[in-house]
Amino acid sequence: MTFLSLASRPERVCMSKMGVIPGPGLVSNLMWSLWPGRVINAGKSRHNEDQACCEVVYVEGRRSVAGPPKEPSPAQGLCFYYWGLFDGHAGGGAAEMASRLLHRHIREQLKDLVEILQDPSPPPLCLPSTPGTPGSSDPSHVVGPQSCWSSQKEVTHESLVVGAIENAFQLMDEQMARERRGHQVEGGCCALVVVYLLGKVYVANAGDSRAIIVRNGEIIPMSREFTPETERQRLQLLGFLKPELLGGEFTHLEFPRRVQPKELGQRMLYRDQNMTGWAYKKIELEDLRFPLVCGEGKKARVMATIGVTRGLGDHNLKVCSSSLPIKPFLSCFPEVRVYDLTQYEHCPDDVLVLGTDGLWDVTSDSEVAATVDRVLSTYEPNDPSRYTALAQALVLGARGTPRDRGWRLPNNKLGSGDDISVFIIPLGGPGCYS
Repeated sequence: MTFLSLASRPERVCMSKMGVIPGPGLVSNLMWSLWPGRVINAGKSRHNEDQACCEVVYVEGRRSVAGPPKEPSPAQGLCFYYWGLFDGHAGGGAAEMASRLLHRHIREQLKDLVEILQDPSPPPLCLPSTPGTPGSSDPSHVVGPQSCWSSQKEVTHESLVVGAIENAFQLMDEQMARERRGHQVEGGCCALVVVYLLGKVYVANAGDSRAIIVRNGEIIPMSREFTPETERQRLQLLGFLKPELLGGEFTHLEFPRRVQPKELGQRMLYRDQNMTGWAYKKIELEDLRFPLVCGEGKKARVMATIGVTRGLGDHNLKVCSSSLPIKPFLSCFPEVRVYDLTQYEHCPDDVLVLGTDGLWDVTSDSEVAATVDRVLSTYEPNDPSRYTALAQALVLGARGTPRDRGWRLPNNKLGSGDDISVFIIPLGGPGCYS
């Protein structure tokens, strides 16, 4: 078990240098950015495909929204804190690339929003290319009939940040598609990202990593897993609408088990893209095909191949012994949840826990919360090493200890066989959320 800093070799897990990008307007107390998260191999494999990144990023506004370009000034920029965990599969290339570049895509998406986010008034409907020209936010320029619009939809600053993060994930995925051959971007990765900006924490998840807040003993889920089971209906709907993606090899319908030829003509339990319950249908020849979604729990698979349905990369992934691509069924878009730090008083024991599935496969939310309470209570509140110790305790607890029958947890169940990565983010943060 090792703690690793930035490394250039793709096969090594790394935590990005916690670089503070100089820029005006940074929070004076930078202790938050320096409290370490830890990325630790479970100790059972030669290489760790998990990657991590922790950065403080300065965003300089692209230009003035309401007028001609201005010279940059210290008041024009924004700073955001960034943490990312990237759980690679089928190679570490995608996770390595995402850990180095995703925060840059987020920064680019925020450049147009710097002045808007600093202005308490509602966001403008349009960003003008040149003031007063058609297509600008000039109210005198009206396009099309307005009778069907009784009012304009309310768009919040928060939703603009969410949209920027969503677009950044898509652009990161598109970059992987373009550069996968020249830069050996093999495999794919789940991505769990946290952005702290203007008093709010944005948790973006694409994959089966998860995040929870432990606040005064209360557990607040900040993400959910995206697996073939949790996204069954989305996958089935896509297979129903675009049967060509199934290649004549798969059926979009789900059955309790694989249909046998001898059961043709019988009525069997099934469910389709519109159903949460089960019903009976007459088995037809097409139902003998392999189901698009099969298995349960950690054994659930899309096209009998992959166990996650959202993430980055996987552009070369195909069904085994087939040329049928799986990427059309995989989404790169994250679900983004928002937590407003300014709405609560936080003590030093309130933390945001990020973990790859190597942690959550064997550790429940309540067990994590209990570990938070147990470990932090043994340290002084102002001791930053308490959070490093907590990350270590969670990883070691999920890994287990070696015994005659493999790595075991205290309850004698198998420990995690996956790479385990954890970030602990104290919600006390920089001490000033303004």
